[in-house]
Amino acid sequence: MLKRLPLFFALVGLLSALAACDLSKGLDAAGDAYKSVTLSDAEIQQLGRDSAAQLDAQNPVAQKGDPYARRLNKIMGNLRKEDGLTLNFKVYKVKDVNAFALPDGSVRVFAGLLDLMKDDNEVLFVLGHEIGHVKNGDSKDRFKLVYATSAARKSADAAGGTASAISKSALADLGEAFIHAQYSQKQEYEADAYGYQILKKYKKNTAAAVAALRALQSLGGSGGMLSSHPDSGDRADRIQKMIDADKK
Repeated sequence: MLKRLPLFFALVGLLSALAACDLSKGLDAAGDAYKSVTLSDAEIQQLGRDSAAQLDAQNPVAQKGDPYARRLNKIMGNLRKEDGLTLNFKVYKVKDVNAFALPDGSVRVFAGLLDLMKDDNEVLFVLGHEIGHVKNGDSKDRFKLVYATSAARKSADAAGGTASAISKSALADLGEAFIHAQYSQKQEYEADAYGYQILKKYKKNTAAAVAALRALQSLGGSGGMLSSHPDSGDRADRIQKMIDADKK
């Protein structure tokens, strides 16, 4: 029961914000949010898989034998079965610097990020970070909240509540909304710590975590992984403190 409290407070905040809005619209939005919270884990997993499939269909995916696919396959090593999770990885051949993981364990890395990070251990940290969001339940919670106001939910309602009948375009929109939504400061810090532990677990150079975040910091601007809160420089400083503490 206690695990539902963060979502409960999110709903309370939403309802407070709706007080100044049109009542009928407010009730509709509140109902959407409630339905998103009550989605079962199985429904979230299926919607995550379906969204990943549609995003894959609409983005250029690096195929087997492609240099990007070969590099990612090398980096991810044993990560297909990590910490009780079943994960799958693909590269989108687009220039954006980004990566994300849907709640079903579909991890996607953009070619722009692989181009930026020449050290494979830096990429491994990013993969670990994204896996951390899945393991910590962040991806699931964010997916629920995005789904609340998505075309996918409305598409499901129109089909009598059948998730399997959601339109492809609605699933793609849901996936895009998920990619561009932000995690909280606490969630980002915890995912960074998880990525750091992945480097330690596989006996990699942990300084790569700091280098990865510094690389993101150097780009400036916003969008994708660059739009996180807190900024990458602050996150890099925190990881460096972890490294220093481990050396003592």
